[in-house]
Amino acid sequence: MTLSFFDQFMSPTFMGLPLIGLAMALPWILFTSPAPRWLTNRFLTLQNWFIGRFTQQLFQPLNPEGHKWALLFTSLMMFLFSLNMLGLLPYTFTPTTQLSLNMGLAVPFWLATVLIGMRNQPTVALGHLLPEGTPTPLIPVLIIIETISLFIRPIALGVRLTANLTAGHLLIQLIATAAFVLLPLMPSVAILTAILLFLLTLLEVAVAMIQAYVFVLLLSLYLQENV
Repeated sequence: MTLSFFDQFMSPTFMGLPLIGLAMALPWILFTSPAPRWLTNRFLTLQNWFIGRFTQQLFQPLNPEGHKWALLFTSLMMFLFSLNMLGLLPYTFTPTTQLSLNMGLAVPFWLATVLIGMRNQPTVALGHLLPEGTPTPLIPVLIIIETISLFIRPIALGVRLTANLTAGHLLIQLIATAAFVLLPLMPSVAILTAILLFLLTLLEVAVAMIQAYVFVLLLSLYLQENV
């Protein structure tokens, strides 16, 4: 039987129905809803503290006009964070390893920031395409380069998230397969490989959290340019 390491990234199906929708809906079930009581439990208090600190850190550089996006960006960050973390559990599927899903999240948010800039301050938004003090012969070339870089932003957002999670999952599976194969042949080497696998899993947990934060942080920077 031929084993493909990329089979783990295929969207699972049940009775012909894709289960990616179930995987995307699961994170919202795990978050506790606010309680009507004055005093909440420790988990809800920790969750509210984390969300508050993240929102403050993310929107502190923005002007009050950009604070309207706080609820949307915070929800997106918690959604990506949950999907990435749940994907590290055994026998699970990570929807954020699909480029189509990441591009479906990156393109609308990026386009919304661009349209807001064009509507509220079109002169400033178009001024980003031409740096101040550019020599006259370089103006057409720089406008083309800046326009291309503007349209590459959503592609970079989606590809960065997909590539980092895919590479981490592949590396974990490769090292886990090596440890399983080496266990009956060279137990000492297999134990060292298992230790390496444990450290790599901890690193992948950090990557899952950081990539969700970076995705939303870059969107906030794009928003900062246009509000």
